[in-house]
Amino acid sequence: MLTDLQSFLDEKAAYYNQPVFIETDPLQIPHQFSVKEDIEIAGLLSATIAWGNRKMIIQNAQRMMELLGNSPYDFVRSHTDNQLKPLENFVHRTFNGVDFIGFIKGLQHIYTNCGGLETVFAQHQKDNYMHHSIHAFKTKLFEIPHAVRSHKHVADPLAGSAAKRLHLFLRWMVRNDHKGVDLGIWNSIPPSALSCPLDVHSGKVARKLGLLKRNQNDFKAVQELDNNLRKLDPVDPVKYDFALFGLGVFEGF
Repeated sequence: MLTDLQSFLDEKAAYYNQPVFIETDPLQIPHQFSVKEDIEIAGLLSATIAWGNRKMIIQNAQRMMELLGNSPYDFVRSHTDNQLKPLENFVHRTFNGVDFIGFIKGLQHIYTNCGGLETVFAQHQKDNYMHHSIHAFKTKLFEIPHAVRSHKHVADPLAGSAAKRLHLFLRWMVRNDHKGVDLGIWNSIPPSALSCPLDVHSGKVARKLGLLKRNQNDFKAVQELDNNLRKLDPVDPVKYDFALFGLGVFEGF
């Protein structure tokens, strides 16, 4: 028998897990593409800058795609040094052109030498969690020469971070519930291994609902929230991100 909390969260998750909400979400950027690698790269870059004003995030993520000729995979795979020059002036808060170029070169390395993004994340999944996968991705992205300043833009759960933006990216890539929101283009990772993208909004709601006691939004908080959400739905626990985020952002819960 469903608990009152589970019934409430299931209802809210279903309400916010609708294509109409893509209009106000950075997820609209990868939705513009149909080729798997284009979707992956657009999703990763959009998630990477997904903090701050939502309209500005979407605007700047769209600008990124324009700078990549609206063909992100082709650009990553075969760009020239001259083609990288226009990227130098890109800025989204503390993410700048140096970081953008570093990501493009790192992604070229991942697709050329590591089997691509899905392979990197899938190969390092451990104990039905994605923490080690995120750590491995960061390692691979920065295996080639890069600016040290860019490290701050790739969080690492094994260093104690909640890694909100990368968990968001993984939700987009892995979940395929045929609702038209999450893209679900990766078949090698089960939704049961995903963690909730924990931020200020979802954290506040989770604490009010008794799903989270820890005050900091860090790796330990993600683990605590994981444990509680997996009790509600062990197969697809991250569907509740729609409920927690929607309640916080749209309802001021």
